[in-house]
Amino acid sequence: MKFKHLRAFTLLECLVALFVLSGSVLVIQGLTKLTHNEVQLLQNQSDADWQSFCAQLRYELDGSHYVKVENNFLYVTKTDDWRFGYNTGDDFRKSHANGQGYQPMLHGVAACKISASTDKTVTIRLQLVKGGEKCFIYHFTDK
Repeated sequence: MKFKHLRAFTLLECLVALFVLSGSVLVIQGLTKLTHNEVQLLQNQSDADWQSFCAQLRYELDGSHYVKVENNFLYVTKTDDWRFGYNTGDDFRKSHANGQGYQPMLHGVAACKISASTDKTVTIRLQLVKGGEKCFIYHFTDK
């Protein structure tokens, strides 16, 4: 008779504990997948930024006339005189030919090298802060 009022771990309590434990594991697994997807999205974001930069720079250079490449800057003339290049900081920017103005086109740039060939083909090589190198090539045509 001593054991008549002894509390025991019943089968129902065991099932509830297993259910809570499995639910916790599923929540942790879902959060892990979500974190993994966010990391992949951030990695793909740099590719989207690069594609947007290329489209924007190509639009800016279409219809413009090549002037020169000097001191690692590309100088062109459209309706105004513009220069494109990497200054200090971490961005590739568009500004007036005299250096005034600030229109960043791409952030996260560690270094930039702009070169031009005799046939007016400009090559822009960018080292990114996140790692990797990107290259943009544009050929100016006489219209």
